[in-house]
Amino acid sequence: MKHFRRLAVCLFCSSVMYSAPALAEEFKLSRDELMNKIKGAWAAQTIGVTYGFPVEFRFQSALVPESFPVPWDENSLKNTYEYSPGAYDDIYMDLSFVQVIEDEGVDAPVQSFADAFANAKYPLWFANQMARYNVLNGLTPPASGHWLNNPAADDIDFQIEADFIGIMSPGMINTATQLSDKIGHIMNYGDGWYGGVFVAAMYSQAFITADISEIIDTALSTIPPESQFHQTILDVVKLHDDNPEDWKHAWFEIHKKWSDTDLGPAGAHSPFNIDAKINAAWVVLGLLYGDGDFAKTIEIATRAGDDADCNPATAAGILGTIYGYDAIPTYWMQGLSDVEDTQFAHTEISLNDAYRMSFDHAVDVIESGGGAVTGEKVTIKIQDPKVVPLEVSFDGHYLKERRNLSYYTAVIPFLTVDGTRVEGSYQFDFNGNGFAVMGYAKDDTENQHEFKAELYVDGELVETASLPSDFDVRRFYLFWKYQLAAGDHQVEIKLLNPSEGASVYLTDIITYDEKPKERITLH
Repeated sequence: MKHFRRLAVCLFCSSVMYSAPALAEEFKLSRDELMNKIKGAWAAQTIGVTYGFPVEFRFQSALVPESFPVPWDENSLKNTYEYSPGAYDDIYMDLSFVQVIEDEGVDAPVQSFADAFANAKYPLWFANQMARYNVLNGLTPPASGHWLNNPAADDIDFQIEADFIGIMSPGMINTATQLSDKIGHIMNYGDGWYGGVFVAAMYSQAFITADISEIIDTALSTIPPESQFHQTILDVVKLHDDNPEDWKHAWFEIHKKWSDTDLGPAGAHSPFNIDAKINAAWVVLGLLYGDGDFAKTIEIATRAGDDADCNPATAAGILGTIYGYDAIPTYWMQGLSDVEDTQFAHTEISLNDAYRMSFDHAVDVIESGGGAVTGEKVTIKIQDPKVVPLEVSFDGHYLKERRNLSYYTAVIPFLTVDGTRVEGSYQFDFNGNGFAVMGYAKDDTENQHEFKAELYVDGELVETASLPSDFDVRRFYLFWKYQLAAGDHQVEIKLLNPSEGASVYLTDIITYDEKPKERITLH
């Protein structure tokens, strides 16, 4: 481990409005038990994402029917590593940050974490890609993740990348929150940030209790009750309390109430849902209705649909932490030993490396937090959870209209296969208080063209932006502007440097209004 410096524990001072279970002051376990739990977390997460990958976003706002087989055998892991290495995007994103900690320590400057993934060569989407673009174009965290600069701020990105934070913060929930504040705001804000805080907190608590309901309740106590994220997860908990046998009933009730609250452009008025809170609900659905059973938990989290690989990965990772590597059922461990020394795509880190690195990081964090690692004994100073500040993305904005300029994006909102070509300039009118324009730049030659484009609103120049055709550094959403005065507006996009063989295509226009929709009451 290189230059690993100790973490100074800093607790949030906000008052906790949501009552969490009282915690003991210390928790003791052996070094072997700590390593077993850390290995269990990483291994189970890898198993879960591999299992769900074949149905990732194939069932949008819909259950994966039981008639649709999701296979698992001794070759599932090896084949996915070899033929679909991009399936592990949530893990190799984690590992980018783990490597920064390995090299510079937990107190590495936030820019080191931002630069690590912004300059990585793996493909990204949604909040991550918007943050990458922002960072590469000079916008520093936390501005890079703020909803005024990142229309994907409420998306799932940090939620699926926060596992490592909880894994290295056993029983130290506020330490996990502090690191989540630092890293999560690189790419997310509001409910999108809360998703990562919640996941990291669940991992942290899974080291010190096997009670799944307690883990969820304690983690939820860190999220402001006023937030939609908190309310969504609390609804899952209530539905389970009322009817603990019927997970599909809970799924339908959550879907009915919350699935149309995604304000990110891709999910607006679309069955596609990458919103953090709805996918976190499917994680909690799997954990509660799975009732500690590994197979049942993974199956429910997968068949809840939407981001159907990342959700079982998170749920399985929590169980792997609770029970440890040695207790993962043999059926799910088949093929794991064949890949544990294989480096994840875009990294130089294997599962065996991740086990060791996270163990070393956890030991240092435990000691920095007042605990002790003496010989074979580990003593963790337990932290009482503190609620984090309230953040609201799209505050005062409500979905009004989606104009599809492409057939394909009406079906799958992140496909870039056609659209309306911008011939020098493009204009549209709308009534509301905000808008976002989806689309992409494309170069059909062997070169990569970087368009310069101006955005005008009501005749006033709002910004001049770069629109690279290079997929890895593209601007995921082309243009947006929020917090306008409600009313009629005219928008114009002008290309300053058109190029033969290169084009800018528009696929969707999303508009917002100041008037909210009527909410559905949960029965």
